[in-house]
Amino acid sequence: MNPAVAHLIEAIPPSDAPRSHNWARVEGELGTILPSDYKQLVDLYGGGLFDDAIWVLEPDCPNRYHDLVTENRDRVEAQQGLWMGGEPKPAELDEAGSRTIAWAVTENGDCLYWLARTGQEPEQWTVLVKEGRGRDWEFHAQSCSEFLRSILLTGDTESEMFYDFPTEEPHEFRSSSRFL
Repeated sequence: MNPAVAHLIEAIPPSDAPRSHNWARVEGELGTILPSDYKQLVDLYGGGLFDDAIWVLEPDCPNRYHDLVTENRDRVEAQQGLWMGGEPKPAELDEAGSRTIAWAVTENGDCLYWLARTGQEPEQWTVLVKEGRGRDWEFHAQSCSEFLRSILLTGDTESEMFYDFPTEEPHEFRSSSRFL
């Protein structure tokens, strides 16, 4: 098991029983293999809300706003609209073959992406955070589970968008299924 996922499980136990996902189908729909730590995280937790702040997206989520595939379809169009409207596009996204893949959203409208680059394995993807109500992007050279662990639990990652983290214990995860 990925060490960051194991640390999250120890500190924030999943609220529901583990479930499996048809990753081959999901990856086919997205057109890419996904990072193994994300798949472990979602198989163990499902989609849901960490510490009332970060919603991890899940394939086949009954709530379309937290469905991995649906959210990514919507985000591509939304990003194009931002850039056509004059918002600066990060230079890293101008590289041939690079793309963003949303894996989480926040209660403030921020979106957490992977920066998927041509020639990089999914385990090497960078985490990007796009400010929901502004033009800022943050780049974090770490996996999604390491980002969650460091933002929620240790404070090892500095972020303007998550400036008030980590929060005091107890930490909490609530499954998306509990919000239906």
